[in-house]
Amino acid sequence: MSDFFTLASLVFVVGSGIRLATPMLLAGLGEAIGQRSGVLNLGVDGVMLLGAFGAYYTILETGSAVAGILVGVAVGLIMGLAYGVITVTFGAEQGISGIGIYLFGLGVSDLLFQKQVGTPLPIRGFSDWHIPFLSDIPRIGEMFFQHSVLVYMTFLLVPVVAFLINRTTFGLDLRAVGENPAAADSLGVSVARVRYSAIMIANLLAGLAGAVLAIELGIFQQNLTNGQGFIAIALVYFGAWRPTGVMAGALLFGLVSSTVLQWRTLGIVSGAASSLMAMAPALLTIVALVVISRTVGQPSALTRPFDRGK
Repeated sequence: MSDFFTLASLVFVVGSGIRLATPMLLAGLGEAIGQRSGVLNLGVDGVMLLGAFGAYYTILETGSAVAGILVGVAVGLIMGLAYGVITVTFGAEQGISGIGIYLFGLGVSDLLFQKQVGTPLPIRGFSDWHIPFLSDIPRIGEMFFQHSVLVYMTFLLVPVVAFLINRTTFGLDLRAVGENPAAADSLGVSVARVRYSAIMIANLLAGLAGAVLAIELGIFQQNLTNGQGFIAIALVYFGAWRPTGVMAGALLFGLVSSTVLQWRTLGIVSGAASSLMAMAPALLTIVALVVISRTVGQPSALTRPFDRGK
């Protein structure tokens, strides 16, 4: 256990935790936008899987990480359009529709992988970018300033999304539609337009999250996300629908996961104990949700379809 309490171990845990938090943060930011409009998408994990495979296969065929990112984003937009038609245009029940999207993404990504690739093959993504001067700070630089551009981009999105929600006309409409769509409609706000826009942004970020996950890991396999999409949904509740709160939850989850990984590497836990410890991040999330759900209220119109004629 003493091997864990060293500077080298701390550097690994923090640096790895930030990387592990990145895909969940991206998906969580998107889901926060979607839920603020009153739309819950339980299919985030499925969209992430499709985005991950799309990016992985594109890089495998072209060698271009940028092309992989663009394909991941395109997959997210397509799935967002589909989910918008299902939930906004046809008013289908959001929980069931989301599970359908998840199962679709899980099955199709695995089928495409088996048919088009078969055996996991490594890909090369973006090299780590060492931020000048800051990356040279002993220990601190290694933990925070020696990551890929995808990690930096994700954390820079937090204030951007916060500004979008709290300081723009679109954000005002978004919050109004999520709280009282009938009142928003009476003031001339198009509920359908706002919800479609929110769903498209949310799924774009989910597809991007899947692409980032595949690129950072450098591989694709069945169920690559391992439930990270569902964790991202939980993080929205954990963060009380605030981008900074979602970021805090993602970092907490990433650091706990990284700690468990380091314990396994050092042989501190093994066998059954290792399996039990692997459950720690999920258990921590559940406990946090139980505590926070008692003090924070969700958007009033969340999961409620809006029919202008009623």
